[in-house]
Amino acid sequence: MKKILILIFVVALLTASFAENREAVAAEVKSATVSVPLSTGLIGNDNAVKSFSLDLPSGVATASINIRSFEYSGNNQLNGNATVENGKIVFKLNGVANTKMISNVSGYRGSYEAYYITNPSNSIWRYSDGIRWQINEYDEATNGMKTYDKPAEDNVIPSTIPPRTVVSAAPLQSMDYLKWYDGSQTSIIDSQYIVANTITPHFYSELSSSYIKETPKFKNGKVIVNYAIPFRVESSGQTVRQSYTNQAADASHPLVGHAEGRKYEVKAAYYYTAEAKVPTYSYSGSISFSYSPPTEPTLDGRVSVVAPSPNPAKDEGKDIPVTLKISGDLLAYTDTSNIMEWEFKARESNVTKDNIKKDGTKSLSSSRAFDNLVIPKAKFAGGDFEQEYTVTVTVRFIKPVTTPSGSVGSLSKTMTAKVGVSKTPADLPTAPSGGNKPPVAVLDIPDSVMAGQEFLVYGKDSYDPDGVIVSYKYTTTDAVEPVTGEYGYTWYPLSQVGKRKSINLQVKDNGGLGNATSAKLEVTAPVPTAAITILGTKKENRKITLHNASTNLAEHFPIDESKTKFTIQAVSGGTAAGIKYSGTLTGTDDKDIVIKKAGTYKATVTVENNVGYSDVASIIFEVAPDEPPVVYFSAPNKIYRDPANGNIAPAALTDMSFSPDYDFIGHRKWEYRYDAENDGDFTNNSWVTFSDTNLSALTLSLSKVGRYEVRLTVTEEFDQPTIEAFVSAADRNSRDSYSSIPPQPLAERVIEVYNRAPVVDWAW
Repeated sequence: MKKILILIFVVALLTASFAENREAVAAEVKSATVSVPLSTGLIGNDNAVKSFSLDLPSGVATASINIRSFEYSGNNQLNGNATVENGKIVFKLNGVANTKMISNVSGYRGSYEAYYITNPSNSIWRYSDGIRWQINEYDEATNGMKTYDKPAEDNVIPSTIPPRTVVSAAPLQSMDYLKWYDGSQTSIIDSQYIVANTITPHFYSELSSSYIKETPKFKNGKVIVNYAIPFRVESSGQTVRQSYTNQAADASHPLVGHAEGRKYEVKAAYYYTAEAKVPTYSYSGSISFSYSPPTEPTLDGRVSVVAPSPNPAKDEGKDIPVTLKISGDLLAYTDTSNIMEWEFKARESNVTKDNIKKDGTKSLSSSRAFDNLVIPKAKFAGGDFEQEYTVTVTVRFIKPVTTPSGSVGSLSKTMTAKVGVSKTPADLPTAPSGGNKPPVAVLDIPDSVMAGQEFLVYGKDSYDPDGVIVSYKYTTTDAVEPVTGEYGYTWYPLSQVGKRKSINLQVKDNGGLGNATSAKLEVTAPVPTAAITILGTKKENRKITLHNASTNLAEHFPIDESKTKFTIQAVSGGTAAGIKYSGTLTGTDDKDIVIKKAGTYKATVTVENNVGYSDVASIIFEVAPDEPPVVYFSAPNKIYRDPANGNIAPAALTDMSFSPDYDFIGHRKWEYRYDAENDGDFTNNSWVTFSDTNLSALTLSLSKVGRYEVRLTVTEEFDQPTIEAFVSAADRNSRDSYSSIPPQPLAERVIEVYNRAPVVDWAW
């Protein structure tokens, strides 16, 4: 009996030992880690939460994963629970928030590189007498219109073209449909991130009329443009008459006599630049989990939606092509020679007919893509729609294999995939399980601000994993304005300069739980940033504008314009006496000057705000010389007296003179002298003026037989604005046929008059 009891005890021990070993094998647990793709500097609040779908490590089956074991490691926070869908780890992370300043963000009208276009124009009216013209133009000094009269220059009644004039027009500056881009069509910056006081308009010459005389000003809410009428001088020296629109219908009273109205207009394009302060988000880290590797042959499968991407797709009123990729992995099995084939099936879940593809490769894994699937547009005509697909992967064996379920000739796995179509695709968070979770406070403030500078205190990125945030409470000690709600603006007084300040945020969710965070910033002195630009035409005797382009971030301590001061000095080539202006260089943001001599000059601006902080900036610029005209005309070498016209010999003369720096010819004087001694020397004969009325083409009538020399003297008129008080007739360049560079050869300017030979008639 004792032996029997001992035997029973030994058998029991062995049985328990075998059971422990079997349990140990079944409970073998491994761990795996998958890295989160590194993403940094993702711009905008749309990137505050990001979804991830990561492939499982090789050899890990979906069924073997302990779903409750998912853990995230890194600087981000898991938003909801991680799970496994169609062979992928699916989860969401809250981004690590930061801010970034972007310079030179470009602003266009509604779309990328769609420039703002304006058509400045002026009304020019011919009086009823046919010889006077009324010029109407914008006056920058009064920010209004002005009118003045000028006589005709074409010596025709009625005058056919207005006198050559540089006029000013100022249509309203537009910011309609302003949209911001950071260097490309796809990099859109939301307008809420634009720093308003950095918005600057810029002229775009490529789409503007070539005869705009200087870079337009953006002032008084207008685009101020100067341009020449009624013709322009091309770079080739050719004069081109401008088109105009008849304005008779706009007359305030009936037109009589030779009265006529014309509208001359130009095209000006512009755009904007600014700085943007954008929220950025970063993602990194890893997600780990535990799993129990299979010990018997097991088929694991995955299905992924390749197209559309993103999913759900946006409803664009057309069929949606769908591509599904189905993959299978044979785990805990090594005999590839026993594999007969792989088979893949895909169908809409509500139909029975499968699309089938096969693979005869003897491998432990295989995949196939189904790219012939379509969601017809009729299915989502009524609104948002979701199509479910059922897919199956099967591996068949030549000889049956043993599994926990018995001997089988094949293994299959069936999965589903969903493809959505939406009017407004959304990325909604997965609702977490369990009880109420506290909110997460996220606070965004600058690293430093100036005293008097309004800055954004931004708590809107705070979130609640399982509810909504119902209250925001900010502590902004010593700041002037309180901040409430999701975000707000405040600023620090002058007394806080040099101090490091702390701002706190407390948030509370709809379940009564709260969370807090804080951030610090430096308060610096409110020093304005001085800047100076040179506007106008940088050429001798032209109007040049010193423009105060300074900026001031501390809007509560504005720049005191009365203390703004310009200085200008000659560096080389010029003199202080040659710098002309009226009044003083103090107390204005724009100062018009005239420089009499070409050279290098230095301009400086000093600005000071209303609490005594100041800054200085300088710029060195070149003033170009005013190039003299080149004199040249055409004339016949030989002409004959005409007995039928009182023995007068007509000589047709045409002026072809031009200005190398694109001014225009404002006056022409024609002279000739006769070689009375017929000795080939004209110098002992006097000049006779035969035209002094600026004619470019005329006929010289000569009566004596012999040789005549013609001389032309031309005087330029400025083709760019000037200040008349500082220029005289002597400042207009003048050259004649001798002083022109190069001079016109004498042989081209001498006309020889002959008698016609008699006609002999032998008839009687």
